[in-house]
Amino acid sequence: MSPDRIRKLLEEVQRGAKSVDDALRSLRLAPFEELPFARVDSHRGVRCGFPEVIYCQGKTPAQVGRIAGSILEHSETLLATRADREHFDAVRELAADAQFHEDARCITVERPPCERAGRVVVVSAGTADMPVAEEARVTADVMGARVETIYDAGVAGIHRLLHDTDRIMDANSIVVVAGMEGALASVVGGLADVPVVAVPTSFGYGASFGGLAPLLTMLNSCAAGVSVVNIDNGFGAGYIAALINRRLERS
Repeated sequence: MSPDRIRKLLEEVQRGAKSVDDALRSLRLAPFEELPFARVDSHRGVRCGFPEVIYCQGKTPAQVGRIAGSILEHSETLLATRADREHFDAVRELAADAQFHEDARCITVERPPCERAGRVVVVSAGTADMPVAEEARVTADVMGARVETIYDAGVAGIHRLLHDTDRIMDANSIVVVAGMEGALASVVGGLADVPVVAVPTSFGYGASFGGLAPLLTMLNSCAAGVSVVNIDNGFGAGYIAALINRRLERS
């Protein structure tokens, strides 16, 4: 349940359209809905400012559809990550306005789309890193951030990154996505006076050990403003960057 839904409920009680007992019943049922395979947290939007997000990998399309339906009963916004076309088809059966972001492997619903504010910049090292970068972009976008992207700006051709120094310096928060050795996060951290959320990716030759090498590089960064999320976790990075952006815009 979102703050707007709670406000509408209270307004209905105030004007006599709903009884106090009915309102209490709605609020009692709101914390979560128990499905045969999931407990859907419908109060997360009130507590955390954004509703529960569906991680689709490992779930059947039918399960994703049921969970999405439960979330949309209490919220105007939906985000599902690591989705494929079959997951999207299941969601679209109950939400014709759902959108599938194929590169990001994400599904979104916004009713209506919120106004974007602030500035989150997503930087990726190489084209192979783009799916993870796109997951970060879509996440920050649906959470209300104005998002800009700088793709294929790895340190092997550092002039490509330095060309966009002004955009990096004007951001409220930055997501840096890189595989191979993961050095890009430290370079960006040395250019910016805002938090940098680094995402190591699993793309690289054998000695990158499926993302472990860039993870360790980022954790050992000498740039003080860099924090790190898990390997390939574009969603987590986009979420953190959007929260930082939101707080700055509110202040």
